[in-house]
Amino acid sequence: MKISSYNLSAISPKSLPKEEFLRFYLEPDTTTILPLQQLTEVLTISRSEIVPIPHMSPWVMGVYNWRGDILWIVDLGHLVGLTPWYQQASNVSAHKAIVLKASGNTTTSTNAKTKMLGLVINRVEDIELCNPDLIQSPPSSTVTPELVPFLSGYWLKPDGEMLVVLDGEAIMAAMPKPSN
Repeated sequence: MKISSYNLSAISPKSLPKEEFLRFYLEPDTTTILPLQQLTEVLTISRSEIVPIPHMSPWVMGVYNWRGDILWIVDLGHLVGLTPWYQQASNVSAHKAIVLKASGNTTTSTNAKTKMLGLVINRVEDIELCNPDLIQSPPSSTVTPELVPFLSGYWLKPDGEMLVVLDGEAIMAAMPKPSN
């Protein structure tokens, strides 16, 4: 599923907020959003297609051949302090993953290729339209210490639902750096 093909023609211009976010679900009972501009694609990946890499952080699941390139696959829930995929009750043979892209303003990179990272999630829910000015800092009592470095804030929807807003750049920065 290509995210860029989502049709927004049914939304009235008056109600159109400034930014689109992908809404997705992590265990246990955590609904999160990431800015759509930081994402490339939603994938379904078979467990057997992820090649484990030894001696990595426990939340790094391995690598995946994506369009002929190596895509690192990360268990996003585990990274942010939630239930790791392997401890969840579901018996799925494939994972949903969203492809996160790094912003193009890295000054030390000599590689012209955009950096990408696959984030394993439980399920994709929808596109949310949110005015970024409405994103607030969460109360410290509601946030786990592992989540704090990856958090942009939260958005309280008009119906009272709270969505966790993640920071794609912080997630990308958490990846282990190769030793040269």
